[in-house]
Amino acid sequence: MQFYINPSDFAKSSLFVIPVLEKRIDEILEEKIQKKIKTSLFSGKKDSTFLLESEEKVFLLIGLGESPDPWEIEKSFRRVLTKNKELVEKHITLDFHDLCSKNLIENALVGFQLGSYSLGFYKKEKSRDFGDLKVNILSQNKDIDQIFLKSQKIAKAKIEGFKLVDLPPNELTPEYLANWAIEKGKNLKINTKVFNEEISKNEDLKAFLAVGRGSSKPSKFIILEYRNPNAKFHIGLVGKGVTFDTGGLNIKTAGMVHMKSDMGGAAAVLAATQLIADLELEINLTTIVPAVENAVDKDSYLPSEVIGSHAGLSIEVIDTDAEGRLILADGLSYMVKNYNPDQLIDFATLTGSSVSTFGYECGALFSNDDNLSKSLQDAGMESGEKVWPLPLWEKYRTEMDSEIADIKNYNGKPIAGAITAAKFLEAFIHEHKKWAHMDIAGVAYGDSEFSKTKSGTAFGVGLLLKFIENQL
Repeated sequence: MQFYINPSDFAKSSLFVIPVLEKRIDEILEEKIQKKIKTSLFSGKKDSTFLLESEEKVFLLIGLGESPDPWEIEKSFRRVLTKNKELVEKHITLDFHDLCSKNLIENALVGFQLGSYSLGFYKKEKSRDFGDLKVNILSQNKDIDQIFLKSQKIAKAKIEGFKLVDLPPNELTPEYLANWAIEKGKNLKINTKVFNEEISKNEDLKAFLAVGRGSSKPSKFIILEYRNPNAKFHIGLVGKGVTFDTGGLNIKTAGMVHMKSDMGGAAAVLAATQLIADLELEINLTTIVPAVENAVDKDSYLPSEVIGSHAGLSIEVIDTDAEGRLILADGLSYMVKNYNPDQLIDFATLTGSSVSTFGYECGALFSNDDNLSKSLQDAGMESGEKVWPLPLWEKYRTEMDSEIADIKNYNGKPIAGAITAAKFLEAFIHEHKKWAHMDIAGVAYGDSEFSKTKSGTAFGVGLLLKFIENQL
């Protein structure tokens, strides 16, 4: 897409897209099209649209309700390209009237750009990619240039988040994620390190290496370092990067076709890292992605095996399908021991228990710091990527006691699964005082109106951006 801000000549555009706020519809229409519309036909209610033809122009009016939330605006404008392809020719004008706030314009522009995303990576006949589309942006907001540039960077990061989850596991391998991180490092101010299996062994990343033993695809321990000379604080992000999860020898009996999404945590932190570096936010950021494939082979790690870990704790493997917490354990331990960030946050599609608790509405949040927990909750509500707290009471820690090792990776019970998983992770943070764990199993990948199959959501990118901006 080619964008033009307040061009002097936009007569070629036949489609004008105008956001409409309920209760302010008359003044908006008077300003933009000099017509009134019966409220019985269109009143600007949320999720409503109205087409109006006037002379040689077509107006697509997008109802946003009275006080639209950011994610509702984004979704409404994403529909422009996904739901109205037949209206979009070579030119389109996004016409933002004076009632549009800075945030409304930003979220609308992000959503519009997300509408160009398609899952048809390998189709012989591809759907239109809108690369030839010319987009006029009309706005009298004095910051429109900066708003647009920021929206472009957010949209690009979210599309990367979509794509990383949606690509098939024969392409999106641990090596793919490592190469992705290396390429981003070349284009942005990011220093990337990738540990192969030999280096990982030398670094005592024993739990991480155990999970990938059964795969022909080599595991990669990925580290990205973004540094800003004016940094106000240092955040450490860790993302679960299981590029495909068979369950290992405790093989999954249902739903394995969706297990390419088991690196949704990695997608979140990688896309967020791209965005933070692209926006040059005044923080220091270290991101770690332990990337593995949990496959079945003669070398697969075994149920009842006792393995080591970077933190020095021995782990009894009760279930090889509880693999995500094993690689996160080494990722968290390595982060604290080598970087000791001010705030430590991990994202993982970790447990079905979190889905049983919250469904597909929000992620489960665990934290040992009330202020950090509240800040993440607030950022989630503001961004639409909601998380809600569950307890980390010490009583749940005894569920992970092992007779033979320091800790076991699964309590073997169909209760409190998300909580006991979080307590397992807590054992590997070396008593870090500001840690949060996000179990995003129900929200990183799922059904939506924008595809016919389950797809990636880029959950976590907007939340992390808002969380950081609220502290700057």
